[in-house]
Amino acid sequence: MLNRDDAILIFIDVQGRLHEIVYEKDGLDTNLGKLIQAAQLLEVPIIGTEQIPEKLGPTSEPFKSMLGDVPMFGKTTFSCCGDEGFSSAFQSLEKKQAILIGIETHVCVYQTAIDLLEQGILVFVAADAVSSRAAENKALALEAMKQAGAVILPTESILMALQRDAAEPTFRELLKLIK
Repeated sequence: MLNRDDAILIFIDVQGRLHEIVYEKDGLDTNLGKLIQAAQLLEVPIIGTEQIPEKLGPTSEPFKSMLGDVPMFGKTTFSCCGDEGFSSAFQSLEKKQAILIGIETHVCVYQTAIDLLEQGILVFVAADAVSSRAAENKALALEAMKQAGAVILPTESILMALQRDAAEPTFRELLKLIK
């Protein structure tokens, strides 16, 4: 089960021209925003990446502003784990669970999930907060990650698992994100 004390949110490569052309962009953006805000509310650490930012551009707004001082790592490898800065930051947090969000599902999200699973990390993928340019690529990658051992869930399931208890003071604020 997802536990906010053990979890980290990994924001992957939502940037530039690529972000503009992904499948179901509006729904993706809504759920990315919910997960970022929920992680901040529930004090779940966030780290992020940008794929070759000098070519693909910076993290797209409004996410760049929402993320503020979140550590962002420019990378050339498709897996976030291939970047030394990312790997060092991730390991320093000593988390056992990772929630993956971002693009593209079939490349960077997929390769990151596989690398984390191989490290013994329990991987959760927010199915409606990842995307690819083609719906089929997204679907195939989600299935492959599931078969490899990742847990595939919708954003709302992840939010409620992180919240865990409606009696906690953060629940009212979290509910506002869902509605």
